[in-house]
Amino acid sequence: MTSTTNVPFDQPVRPPRRPGSRTSLSDGLAGHRNALGVLRLVLASAVIFSHAFPTGGWGEDPSKGWTRGQETIGGFAVVGFFAISGYLIAKSGASSDILQFLWRRALRILPAFWAVLCVGAFVVGPIAWRMSGHGLREYLGSGPIMYVFQNADLTIRQWGVYDIFATTTPYGETVGYSVFNGSLWTLALEWGCYLLVAAFLVLGVLRHAKWVVPALAGVFWILSIVFSVAPQVVGMVAPTLADPNKIKLTLVFLIGASLAVYSRKVPLNDLLGVGAGLVVVVTLLVGGWVQLGYPAFAYFVLWLAARLPKRIRWIGAKNDYSYGMYVYGFLVQQFTAFLGWHLLGYWPWVGLTILVTAACAWLSWHGIEKRAMGLKDRGPGRGLDWLAPRRGSDAVGPSSGRPVPSNVDSPTAKDTAS
Repeated sequence: MTSTTNVPFDQPVRPPRRPGSRTSLSDGLAGHRNALGVLRLVLASAVIFSHAFPTGGWGEDPSKGWTRGQETIGGFAVVGFFAISGYLIAKSGASSDILQFLWRRALRILPAFWAVLCVGAFVVGPIAWRMSGHGLREYLGSGPIMYVFQNADLTIRQWGVYDIFATTTPYGETVGYSVFNGSLWTLALEWGCYLLVAAFLVLGVLRHAKWVVPALAGVFWILSIVFSVAPQVVGMVAPTLADPNKIKLTLVFLIGASLAVYSRKVPLNDLLGVGAGLVVVVTLLVGGWVQLGYPAFAYFVLWLAARLPKRIRWIGAKNDYSYGMYVYGFLVQQFTAFLGWHLLGYWPWVGLTILVTAACAWLSWHGIEKRAMGLKDRGPGRGLDWLAPRRGSDAVGPSSGRPVPSNVDSPTAKDTAS
């Protein structure tokens, strides 16, 4: 991803910080001087470790029992992804216009997503089908094509093709139907959060009414309480929010976005960071994870990104493999379980799936994601000026051959889907 000289909306050109002055969250996460790339790789790997239990036939992730049924390791990782994404996407949104924002978000999430659908339908599917004793001619038809088209808008409507993996993997035997990739469902919720930021951008919230962001986070915080007490009430009043995951993940995204819009006023304080980490641990073990743990975890993960050693910050700074790790992890686990690799045992199998998934993530980044993001300043990436008609000899844009000045993504806005 190319770097720019543009600064985020809350980081105007400012004098050097005076010795003894308070360090803000914005200061700690500026540019590439952070470990967000490292953390996202860790979170993506944590999802694979968590999913290995059901996909390998070892039942539910035991961490759910340790947290009084509140969360699994994989769920914990997804919450972290959404907190980071909320921070970065709010930063990115405020440094672009609506056309640039939607174009860049689409380039970041859709090409690699479509690719993983095609890999499942036209590579993994046919191999598994043939190895199950069927002819490839029987495979060709509406099944794999509909798998791609039914899910192309990020909403997963068709989980697998025919009965592949339904009776040949531990996970398939548990759920009773074909599932290629059980991780992709979060991407529709991620895109929904992007559209919230797009609405903020259109309404001028990110520049002129920042208080709206934490206020909306407060609304979702209240909804999470109501849902925990009387879930049927939320479904009756707002059917679109009947899914608790939509409430919880939108909440933590908005918490991250709130920290972004006030990042110059939020202190980067080690006592606060350690305290937030303790709150996370206590709420996971005792209760109150969503209502108290989410805000603490959002601050903790951003504080950690600013405080991790400089010698590891290069990981994921230039090449972001975390999205590929996330979208390919479950598919790799299903296919390798079909091949019987899970019989090696939990740790050997997880190690092998991490390696195979990392290879897929490498190919995804260098073959698709990086190339797609290379288009972020082309066409709609030039912004609304790209749509404007040419105006005399001073016109800018494709018709004039002169570049359109635009607020390109901030270096801090190196975002991903979780």
